[in-house]
Amino acid sequence: MQVADGSSASDPNAIRAPVRRKKVLILGAGFGGLAAAMGLRHADVDVTVIDRRNYHLFQPLLYQVATAGLSPAQIAMPIRRILSRQANVTVLMERVEGIDKDARLVLTANRCIAYDYLVIATGARHAYFGNDEWARTAPGLKTIADATEIRARILSAFERAEAAEERGDRERFLTFVVVGGGPTGVELAGAIAELAKKVIVRDFRRIDSSSARVVLVEAGGVVLPAMPPKLSEKARRHLEMLGVEVLLKAAVTRCDVQGVTLADGREIHSSCVLWAAGVMASKAAKWLGVPADRAGRVHVDRNLNPPGNNEIFVIGDTAAVTGENGGAVPGVAPAAKQMGEHAARAILAELEGQPAGPFRYREFGRLATIGRKAAVADFGRIRLSGLGAWLVWNIAHLWFLVGFRNRAAVFMDWALAYVRYDRSARLITDRHER
Repeated sequence: MQVADGSSASDPNAIRAPVRRKKVLILGAGFGGLAAAMGLRHADVDVTVIDRRNYHLFQPLLYQVATAGLSPAQIAMPIRRILSRQANVTVLMERVEGIDKDARLVLTANRCIAYDYLVIATGARHAYFGNDEWARTAPGLKTIADATEIRARILSAFERAEAAEERGDRERFLTFVVVGGGPTGVELAGAIAELAKKVIVRDFRRIDSSSARVVLVEAGGVVLPAMPPKLSEKARRHLEMLGVEVLLKAAVTRCDVQGVTLADGREIHSSCVLWAAGVMASKAAKWLGVPADRAGRVHVDRNLNPPGNNEIFVIGDTAAVTGENGGAVPGVAPAAKQMGEHAARAILAELEGQPAGPFRYREFGRLATIGRKAAVADFGRIRLSGLGAWLVWNIAHLWFLVGFRNRAAVFMDWALAYVRYDRSARLITDRHER
C-alpha cells in the first residue's frame, strides 16, 4: 500500500497525515451544556461551547434577585472561569441563528462553525399563549435582566405609592399580581408578601407596606400541579398565611398597564403584573426542521437524539423527553444536568465503538419554597412541608450553586436575612433611575 509521498505503508519512516480530532459543539452553557462539556474533559476531542452571554446562571434563585434578596453576581459565574482548567474547551460568546444539518455547520451572526457532534442546550423563554404584547406590562423571569427589571418594578411601586396623593392610586401601586401557580409563581408571590409585610414595613412614612395586596392567579385548579395534591394544598395554605390571595381556575384574558381582567370578568387594578405562567423552548426545532411539542420542545428518542440525527443531542428545556415510567421528564436543573452527562457518555461511547444505552432519568425529588420556614418537598415515599422542607430546599440550592464563593455569599445573606428580616439588594437600577 502506498501513502501520499509514495512510500510503503509498512515503512517506519513513512510520513502519515495526523488524525483529525473530532469536534463537539455545545450550544448553551446552562446546567445541561456545562455537564456535557465537563463530561468530555478527558476526551480526545475539541469542545466548543457557545452562549449568547458570558456567564452561567443559576435560574432557580432568580426570584430572589427579583425580590431584592440576592445580587445578580451571587447566582452567576463567568463560563470561561468555570471551564478555565479544561484545556480541550473553547468558549465563544455568540448568538446562534441556524443549523445546517447536511453540512454539519452551526450558523451564528459572525461565523459558521463545523461540528462532528452537536449538543443543543439552548433552554426556554417566556410563553404568553399568543398574547406576546403582554410582555411589555408583565415581564417573565428567565434572565438577570428580567430579574433586575422586576426588582425595579416592585420597589418602584412602593416608592410611587409613598408619593401618591390619591387613595386609588396608592391601592393600585400596592397591588401585585403574579400570573402562574408553578414553582416560580409561588416563590415570587411568597417573596413579595414577605418583603412587604416583614422587610420594609418600617421604611415608609405615608404608607403601610404591610397592607400591600399580593394576588397569585392560576388558570388551573391547584398551585404547584406537579406536586402531590396534599402538598399542593399545603403550599396554598402557606401562601394564604403569608397574606397572598390565591385565585384558582382564573384565566387571564387582558393584561395592560392598568392590571388584569380574568375570564369571569373580575378586574384587578395593579401597576405591577408579573408573568410565571408558561415557557416556550428555543428555536432548536425550527433550526433542525424536526417535530416539536406545543411548547416548542424537540421530540427526541431514548438516546436524546432527534429523528434521524444520531450525531445531534437535544437536552434540558429544549427537549421533550419521556421517562421510563411514561411520564415527561421535568424541566428542572437536575434533569438537564443528567441529560448533559448522558450526551457526553454517548459521544465517548461512539468514539470507542461501544453502545451508549438509553437515557435514564433519576428523580431526586421536587422542591418549592413559599417563604420563611415554609416549603414543600416530594421525594416519592417521603414528603415534607414546613420547616423541614425549607431546610432541605436551602441545602439543595446551595449545593447546586456553582463556585464556593457564591455558596458562601448566598449562605451569609440568607443567614442575615433570617436573623434580621433584611434584604440587602434593594436597589432600583438601569432605566428606572430616570
